[in-house]
Amino acid sequence: MTEFTDKNVLVIGGSRGIGAAIVRRLARSGAEVAFSYAGSADAAAALASETGATAIRSDAADRAAVVDLVKGRGALDILVVNAGTLVMGDPLETDADAVDRMIDINVRAPYHAAVEAARQMRDGGRIIVIGSVNGDRMPFAGGAAYAMTKSALQGMARGLARDFGARGITVNIVQPGPTDTDMNPSDGPMSGFMHEFMAIKRHATGEEIAAMVAYLAGPEAGIVTGALHTIDGGFGA
Repeated sequence: MTEFTDKNVLVIGGSRGIGAAIVRRLARSGAEVAFSYAGSADAAAALASETGATAIRSDAADRAAVVDLVKGRGALDILVVNAGTLVMGDPLETDADAVDRMIDINVRAPYHAAVEAARQMRDGGRIIVIGSVNGDRMPFAGGAAYAMTKSALQGMARGLARDFGARGITVNIVQPGPTDTDMNPSDGPMSGFMHEFMAIKRHATGEEIAAMVAYLAGPEAGIVTGALHTIDGGFGA
């Protein structure tokens, strides 16, 4: 596969899980990929060795670091923002600093990364942010703050799609449901509970999410923008 040959790609949050699957998919298709990581140095080094991608340590909670990361990659063709964190629990007891950090990573980082990318991005570029089906539906208690961050991405994409549309730059959100990662393993203690909400009662794979990202990043999706692309086995149906 060579549809991304010579494309300059940055994946923010790419060392593990969905992010790593995206790095593999785009690198395998010929892209020049760089990805950021925060704490998973060994996983990042292994992925870089496997794919030929460039690993860059950067904290998605630090706005200046996010801007510098994007600026340092020059004129991007494709930006994928996958970095995210999850804080769950009774809102009356949840640590406020942890919630604020989640907002920094899940909302502020994608916004500032997208804006900085657009400053240098070539016309016809692609901005793709990994959200969550919980932006549409939060069917259990304890997820209000997390759902809020994922819903915020929806408004961001719709607005930036209009801001950047004259240059042919598309902005889209991919909204996975339960996906087999270290944070949410398919054989984990919550899997049976989550599958009860689903029409197809299994976790998605990282490769399935990466395939949707590849479509949105590719030449056939040039008219797709400001949209939410849910891939959740019917979790939110």
